[in-house]
Amino acid sequence: MVSRRFFIVGLTASILASLGVFPAVFAAARRYRPKGYTGEGYYRVEGGSIELPMPSLDGPVSLEKSLAHRRSIREYTSEPLRLEELSQILWAAYGVSEVKHGFKTAPSAGATYPLNVYAVIYPGGVVTLTGEFIEGGSYIYEPEAHRLTLVKKGDMSRELYGACLEQEWVLEAKTSIVITAVYERTTKRYGNRGVRYVLIEVGHAGQNIYLQATALGLATVAIGAFYDDSVREIIGAGEAEHPLYVMPLAGPARKYQIREEELKAYIERRRR
Repeated sequence: MVSRRFFIVGLTASILASLGVFPAVFAAARRYRPKGYTGEGYYRVEGGSIELPMPSLDGPVSLEKSLAHRRSIREYTSEPLRLEELSQILWAAYGVSEVKHGFKTAPSAGATYPLNVYAVIYPGGVVTLTGEFIEGGSYIYEPEAHRLTLVKKGDMSRELYGACLEQEWVLEAKTSIVITAVYERTTKRYGNRGVRYVLIEVGHAGQNIYLQATALGLATVAIGAFYDDSVREIIGAGEAEHPLYVMPLAGPARKYQIREEELKAYIERRRR
């Protein structure tokens, strides 16, 4: 396991390669350089946005296996996420899946889409295929353009950890997804019952994150215990936004898997 001390500003791809930290990353033939690349160890998001790699509509893990292997995981490795992994998770959470009307991957009452999805990227937490890290900060996901727009720069990991009642998995993650809701987008059409619809919707988005993380071999856990106002301030969300979920992301220290034979045996015992 690689210490997070290695993940420092200015550490170049060549040094990482010589250390053998991310061999799979450097072996990849495809190279992706998001807007804002400076040629240093980090991407400087001076232009305000990061164009994410295009989402994939196919993968090696079936939906059935993702459902079976999905678990809340709170113990993580020290390796960073790859940018294409974060891109895929953001798309799964709330990306566009229908291009005529812009419908998203999560069902929404009346297509009112009250949720905003933020990626709180920790320093050294997300690496590109060329080995540079995305600059730490809070970014809001723009589903239609499939990009991240910088809201606030800086290392927010310890602040978010404190706001989440010092749940250590928030601090040990590499990125945390924060989902907020603007209730008025839905309640203006459905009245007070719209609040229920929003809460149902965030559950859809959260499960999408769980399943996509599982399919990618990553770990997450849905957190609902936090100080709302503190989380809102940390990520730079608007006053009308209500934080509903914090979901840390990282590699799992241990993966959960169940064999089909185990599941069948469990069900058969309870049929007797």
